Amino acid sequence: MAGQIFTYITFKNGVPDDSALELVTAAKQIAPDASPTAVVVGSGIDALCGEVAASYAEVWKIDNEAFANPNAEVTRKVLMNILPNDGILLLPHDTFGMDLAPGLSIKMESPFVPDTVGFEAVEGSMLKCVRQEYGGAASTHVACDIANGVIINVRPGAFQPDESKAASGQVIDKSADAGDLSTKRVYLETVAAEVGDVDITKEDVLVSIGRGIEDEDNIEIAEDLAKAMGAVVSCSRPIVDAKWLEKSRQVGTSGQTVKPKVYLACGISGSFQHLGGLKGNPFVVAINKNAKAPIFQIADVGIEADILDFLPELTEAIEAL
Repeated sequence: MAGQIFTYITFKNGVPDDSALELVTAAKQIAPDASPTAVVVGSGIDALCGEVAASYAEVWKIDNEAFANPNAEVTRKVLMNILPNDGILLLPHDTFGMDLAPGLSIKMESPFVPDTVGFEAVEGSMLKCVRQEYGGAASTHVACDIANGVIINVRPGAFQPDESKAASGQVIDKSADAGDLSTKRVYLETVAAEVGDVDITKEDVLVSIGRGIEDEDNIEIAEDLAKAMGAVVSCSRPIVDAKWLEKSRQVGTSGQTVKPKVYLACGISGSFQHLGGLKGNPFVVAINKNAKAPIFQIADVGIEADILDFLPELTEAIEAL
């Protein structure tokens, strides 16, 4: 393998994102004996770095007030200064990662692979990355030369989190190596997602519906199931775009981030935008009539069925119990 593997750690309110543990698993799929280095960029992040060190042998800390708010432009400068030319950098394929990674690959003259869901063995300096196309109907195997490093966005939820937390790693302060932190971007504000009559972020069980519900009148089927289970109905973006449910019910990168114990994905294909809002490693039950829907790849239980036929039968069975 050409170089060391690094992971970029995203966080919110001082708590590392679930992707921090998922990227450990992704790194080990590239190289089973890999000991990836975590990179944490922020302001006042000592406690955060200590928590990340439980899962990484080495954590590089870049602490500066310039990173009090997210800014991909200035973060790009820092990573250019501290990463080796042959480094393999894994980042979450979320809104910030998509802003940061493409420009970084250009500046570092390294290949860039977005929305990666798997890796194949490294052969010499060639790494094969697996991506999904056409809504998961086809897989693309992309070979890239990593002799000069590579920047890879990893789809959230594509890898099981490594929860061993047995690293007891070392935190190394790289703040002095950050270099020029000037930027043309100006942070304005963070707009929080609205909260409606039900706060889906606090629910343990969600019955989530997507395009497979087909018609607004059919939402009642999901509501009946949710009532029988003591759950709440949530949805994917197409349902909100159709104005069938309010935006506060939307799960995804442009909606709410949820951490239920059980998540029923009903007629949802499983785009990375939707899965990006699903955290906490819930028990996922996917029901979809398309056997090739990408949601099945992250589901604990997959059921190939039309939800309009299956949900009423499931509701009846639960009520009978």
